[in-house]
Amino acid sequence: MNIYTKKGDSGETSLLGGKRVRKSHSRIMAYGTIDELNSHLGLVRSFDIKDWYKDALLKIQKNLFNIGARLSHDPASEIKNLPEITESDVVFLEKEIDEMEKFLPELTAFIIPGGNKAVGACHVARSVARRAERVTSMLDEKEPVEPIILKYLNRLADYLFVLARSIGYDSEVEEIKWK
Repeated sequence: MNIYTKKGDSGETSLLGGKRVRKSHSRIMAYGTIDELNSHLGLVRSFDIKDWYKDALLKIQKNLFNIGARLSHDPASEIKNLPEITESDVVFLEKEIDEMEKFLPELTAFIIPGGNKAVGACHVARSVARRAERVTSMLDEKEPVEPIILKYLNRLADYLFVLARSIGYDSEVEEIKWK
């Protein structure tokens, strides 16, 4: 099987279901940003961080594939058995946030992103998660997106912010506050 098909050489691609759209279509922008975010999370997982974080990030990466599949689906087609994103996936993120926050100092100011490579990569992932949320919200204005997807992306950006702080705390990296 070749990785290249040459079908996208004209600036179009296919949605699940077969419909051809421009690569600049808001649906392609949404799931493309999800893919970018997933790659950034893979980078964060490559650092020397706790296995607990790596396990959570892998679960999140799998959920992002599920979201990508749902966003790449042509809503007019009859495709069944798409992978689900559920409220329990959102609750997982919330529980992870709560667990990390137990050990973190109270947040009293905005934090300038950075500290070490892992923390910096986590902040990049957080900002891409926010962009994924914005782009998916823009798609939702044109073609309805399942509300759970928007909710998950919102919570995921929160999770990544707390994860960056937690990795920094574990590494004894000083947070630089913006005043």
